[in-house]
Amino acid sequence: MFARERVLAALAAYPPVDRSAGRVAAVGGFVRDVWLARDPLELDLVVEGDAAALARSFGGQVTVHDAFGTATVAGDGWRIDVAMARRERYPHPGALPEVEPASIEEDMVRRDFTVNSISVSLDGDVVAVEHAFDDLAAGRLRVLHERSFVDDPTRLLRLARYGERLGFMVEEETARLAGAATLSSVSGARIGGELRLIFAEPDPLAVLARVQDKLPVTLELPLLETALELLPPEGDRAMLILGRSASDAAWLDTLELTAREREVALACMVAAAPSDTRPSGLWRAWRHTPVEAVAVAGARGDVASARRWLEELRHVRLQIGGDDLIAAGLAEGPEIGRRLERTLAARLDGEVAAGRDAELAYAMGER
Repeated sequence: MFARERVLAALAAYPPVDRSAGRVAAVGGFVRDVWLARDPLELDLVVEGDAAALARSFGGQVTVHDAFGTATVAGDGWRIDVAMARRERYPHPGALPEVEPASIEEDMVRRDFTVNSISVSLDGDVVAVEHAFDDLAAGRLRVLHERSFVDDPTRLLRLARYGERLGFMVEEETARLAGAATLSSVSGARIGGELRLIFAEPDPLAVLARVQDKLPVTLELPLLETALELLPPEGDRAMLILGRSASDAAWLDTLELTAREREVALACMVAAAPSDTRPSGLWRAWRHTPVEAVAVAGARGDVASARRWLEELRHVRLQIGGDDLIAAGLAEGPEIGRRLERTLAARLDGEVAAGRDAELAYAMGER
């Protein structure tokens, strides 16, 4: 089987697998993508044994999730996700699964979609659920059983992600089950995690358009589109979805954000363009504002000002500092900061030329 040989050949791009760890197979998105002659995002492995031990054998940076028998290891230009072959039980709809060790064959039937339920062992043995190869060939997403979205409603969001990224259609019964499912039983933290994955997709807005009626918040896709276009590369795209109105603060509290993420999200929620659109006015309004909130503010009202701030003005720096003012005769104290701020505002507005001499003369009051 030629596709199987491609999978085995693709494994050569990663560190060798320790065969003493137990029966190991490539699985999930890795097998799906290589089978389709696409570049996989990372290597997915399943092992009938200790996932953490196998992950550590690769020698990279390891993160272990003991509760689910999974581990991730990252090295120089590669990432491997390792999972213990397992069976799952959901105590109630939307709950995190309770897991226990199982065979690779059993592991295949607990997965989300048939096209992700194909494994290729290191020896070339292929295990797949019913319909897997037909669905892969037809470009079709199908759940494995009728309770799939009830057990784990976040599969609704994965259905949208895979459908958009792969260009796959949704099988008729799967579409019916998805249409009847909701995310009401899922914690905000899990939804927040899925939203981060959506914003890592090549076209997150297209994914969101597929699921906007399922999310517990109202999306403003045109605003998000403009904010994404404005956001510089270092910005956190996932925070933009929170930048709409303060009425969503209660939902924000359920997402289990880090302190920094919460700060950015709150800034996005109240972001607005300043009335003073002079360069110095933008500096005063936005100098301590996260870039994500500036992008949202621009999308809400003043794209040109936000773009100018993000691409140009926020990078302007004086060539003088406090030591220069002290050396010129100014006493230490808060007046130093005030003069430097006035000088930078003047630089931004074009009232003083760039350069140490001009800046120092302005700061010291020599007009």
